Amino acid sequence: MTDAPVDPPLSAPEDAPEAIARAVALVSRIGAVPGILEVLCRNTRMGFAAVARVTDGTWTACAVRDEIGFGLVPGGQLDVHTTLCKEARAARAPVAFDHASENPAFRDHPTPRIYGIESYVSVPIILEGGEYFGNLCAIDPRPAEVARPEVIASFHAFAQLIARELQRERDAVHLEQELMDARASAVLREQFIAVLGHDLRNPLSAVMATAELMVRQPAAVDVAAVGRRLKSSAGRMSKLIDDVLDFARGRLGGGLSLRMQRDDGLAAALLEVVHEARQAHPGRDIDEQVDIARSARYDRGRLQQLLSNLVGNALHHGDEASPIRVAATVEADVLRLTVTNSGPGIAPSHLERVFEPYWRPQTSSPGGGLGLGLHICAQIAEAHGGRMRVTSADGVTCFTAVIPVA
Repeated sequence: MTDAPVDPPLSAPEDAPEAIARAVALVSRIGAVPGILEVLCRNTRMGFAAVARVTDGTWTACAVRDEIGFGLVPGGQLDVHTTLCKEARAARAPVAFDHASENPAFRDHPTPRIYGIESYVSVPIILEGGEYFGNLCAIDPRPAEVARPEVIASFHAFAQLIARELQRERDAVHLEQELMDARASAVLREQFIAVLGHDLRNPLSAVMATAELMVRQPAAVDVAAVGRRLKSSAGRMSKLIDDVLDFARGRLGGGLSLRMQRDDGLAAALLEVVHEARQAHPGRDIDEQVDIARSARYDRGRLQQLLSNLVGNALHHGDEASPIRVAATVEADVLRLTVTNSGPGIAPSHLERVFEPYWRPQTSSPGGGLGLGLHICAQIAEAHGGRMRVTSADGVTCFTAVIPVA
């Protein structure tokens, strides 16, 4: 049995599973293909016809009509080296025979014996610009008169039709992708506008109100209190801006950048974040258990940012009367960093969404940020080659970062 190569509709190594899957999907979009295969089987009296994708290393059925129980379905594969499509691809020319066991060129060829076929025809499908997509082929265990010029011509005409439709569908896929990107860009613009128009307006209003108070009542102003208020508001604005910039870099720049260094200060770096959180929230109980007695390779600032976001999330959503627990260990060159808090917890339906950008539950209280903190945690973990996990049950929520630091 045999047939065809294909270069994927989008850029990717042609043998890659995702490229092959796209080729199968692309053919499935062409409504005329089932009718073409039916006509070929009826006109040639052959029991199996297919559109196949063949590369140097793979043979994959994209569309199939099987009346002989050959057993292939769309997505099914054959060892390309056992097929005749290697020859068709190399020569960019049809391969056909009526009766393999009586054909001097094919009676000793392994392919007819492997697949038990006597008649075979395969015509290349070549796209615009000369790109080799695959083959339109048919087989049967019985002899059939398929090597005649008029039969080859009909296969060739249908192959050209399929090639034109594939090009149209590929163009449609690209257009759909461009529309999706445009919609995503529009949503992103709206989100940035929302940040500037709403989330940044609140702390900025506090700064302006404080400044107005100082101007109008200079003698009655508690400078220390005003300073703390200004510092808090400026800190909120700075955090919002940092989150937006990190999100933009992650989306537009191919991921967060890291400054990886090896040192033995990982424990101190994490404890520094915990101490800062205690100072900023003196009324909250934050326990830490950091057991790291070895050097590690990591981006100090990014891991501190990850832990700061997790602790900040626990402070905002956790039960104020219950402690927040921070734990960090390094075993087998892997950092396990957990932040646990008690509180209302996360609904099971929300667990898969907590790391999505700009996502916040509808019950979230105002002033809780942009919904980027946990997303950035996930981005930092992934940039280190790790991942984030979350569990929430029985009133206890635990975020875990698993990060290689070898």
